[in-house]
Amino acid sequence: MANLGNYKNTAEVLQKYQFRMQKKYGQNFLIDTNILHKIVEAAQITKEDCVLEIGPGIGTMTQHLAEAAGRVIAVEIDKELIPILEETLAPYGNITLLHADILKVDLQKLSEEQGIDRPFKVVANLPYYITTPIIMELFESHVPLESITVMVQSEVADRMQVGPGTKDYGALSLAVQYFAKPEVMVRVPASCFMPRPNVDSTVIRLTRHDNPPVEVEDEAYLFAIVRASFNQRRKTLVNGLVNAGNLGVSKEQVEDVLGQMGLSKTVRGETFTLERFAELSNRLGRVKG
Repeated sequence: MANLGNYKNTAEVLQKYQFRMQKKYGQNFLIDTNILHKIVEAAQITKEDCVLEIGPGIGTMTQHLAEAAGRVIAVEIDKELIPILEETLAPYGNITLLHADILKVDLQKLSEEQGIDRPFKVVANLPYYITTPIIMELFESHVPLESITVMVQSEVADRMQVGPGTKDYGALSLAVQYFAKPEVMVRVPASCFMPRPNVDSTVIRLTRHDNPPVEVEDEAYLFAIVRASFNQRRKTLVNGLVNAGNLGVSKEQVEDVLGQMGLSKTVRGETFTLERFAELSNRLGRVKG
């Protein structure tokens, strides 16, 4: 099977199977071999690694991963792509292909069933609508994970690494920075895809922290507070937390804790660093009902 990292070979495969893109899956296939090499390099793949690829598509990236890694587990949600993948990946003996929705896969069980005895690396080209849920699921499931190297819309990659006070700062920024060190690796123009998307993409590597940079007594409660703080950006932090309805704290309790932290009742969540959110979470966790 020919290398798929170019327009001609990709078009031939799609035509052979009369494959129709499905908008709901956000399908755009990479047709630039140079970018493919850069992604594998950015992910720091070696023969010692097991790679989990989410959304292999027609196998373009999978082929390159299989050549660099010891093993590849490719999880594809679109059943129409499975016959194509079975053909394009046939020459490689180190690939396990699964037809499944990654958000419904028990990753802990999968790693045990596949005999993965060391932290694996995730590589993916993720459509915009599913980026945040997948990244959060990977981190919050606490599976043995070394890094996530993903290609996402550039706007989303920027959101993962910004700090307080910027318009892109939000729940995703805080979650990523709690779990990992984000590093932008490669900018990818829209012209490198088929069909061509409306926006450029960015490859970002998230290297998991051995330990989070802040001490939190209840991780789930921290993220509930973070989400509530950004759900209604125009509201004060106090109103955002009280309106959430699932935090178990009153307006008076939130205002009292902010006072203990030396902060105004009118402070907004977008001004909070991760450290400050951790302190707020720990203090509110002790007084909540």
